[in-house]
Amino acid sequence: MVLRLIVDTCVWLDLAKDYRDQPVIGALEDLIKAHEIELIVPQIVLEEFEHNKARVIEETQRSLQSHFRLVREAVNRFGEDAHKAETLKALNEVDHKIVIKGEAVNDSIERIEKLLKSVPALATTDVIKQRVTERALANRAPYHRAKNSVGDALLIEAYAELVSSNTDKHIEYAFATHNTKDFSELNGDRRKPHSDLINLFDSPKSTYWVSMVDVIKGLAPELLADHDSEFNFSQQSRRLSEILEAEHLLFRQVWYNRHWNLRASIENGTHHVVAAKDYSRNPYRPDQTLDTVWAKALAAAKRTEEEVGLKNLGPWDDFEWGMLNGKLSALRWVLGDDWDMLDT
Repeated sequence: MVLRLIVDTCVWLDLAKDYRDQPVIGALEDLIKAHEIELIVPQIVLEEFEHNKARVIEETQRSLQSHFRLVREAVNRFGEDAHKAETLKALNEVDHKIVIKGEAVNDSIERIEKLLKSVPALATTDVIKQRVTERALANRAPYHRAKNSVGDALLIEAYAELVSSNTDKHIEYAFATHNTKDFSELNGDRRKPHSDLINLFDSPKSTYWVSMVDVIKGLAPELLADHDSEFNFSQQSRRLSEILEAEHLLFRQVWYNRHWNLRASIENGTHHVVAAKDYSRNPYRPDQTLDTVWAKALAAAKRTEEEVGLKNLGPWDDFEWGMLNGKLSALRWVLGDDWDMLDT
């Protein structure tokens, strides 16, 4: 038995909004690959999803960050000084995770778009347009409310045309929506279709759903649990404090190695430590270092040896040195710098 499924645009947008719904997307992908579900995508759904996806990305991240900013402001204004710094540090971790989870929304949208474009779009025929007009004139759902319901009407009439033309006993149809105000029973069980639409779902081979989770559970009860388990035990992003700590260590390792290269140049006479009276500022000479600056560099090298440990300061071969610089560049990119930012 194959289930031909039409999914309302609002369902796709809701799945995209919350990264925690990725197991639902994964389970749906598997059921389509296994040919248990055949996705039917009306042209109106493609157009509405394309029109709204940027808004979903922006609203999702803005909503999270708005709540976060309010908390930060409250801590800054009313937090006890003794605990404020630690609290703000924890909030920085939250801000970092907001960015990471925002990327998950982009991933969800890409996966949904791939599903929507995996099948030819169902065109809006003249017959469907005529039926939409008739539905509007009769004020039948979804035209029973004082709003523009053309998109909803096109969707339900596309579904009606498919169901009415079905003669294959091995094919079932299903319509999934979160728009219960336009499609569901009024002042009753929202899991049931509106009385104006009940004739479309009076056959066991045509079903009405207000939850994608319930659709999937009806076909493969264990599949969603498997995807949920995989999602929950997926690799977690690093905390911001971990990234900052690793970046600082790499910075010191790279600086220390460059410091020793400079020491070698001084020892072999190609670079010179000079007093202020002998230092050339105009023109600048790259083979000179002020004696006061060099004294500070020697003290910094000593502190680095004590705090980082000599065993963590090289020497490194060319491959190891390349890895250190690559790691420092990557972490700085994550923190907002341009690629290849290796200044020390």
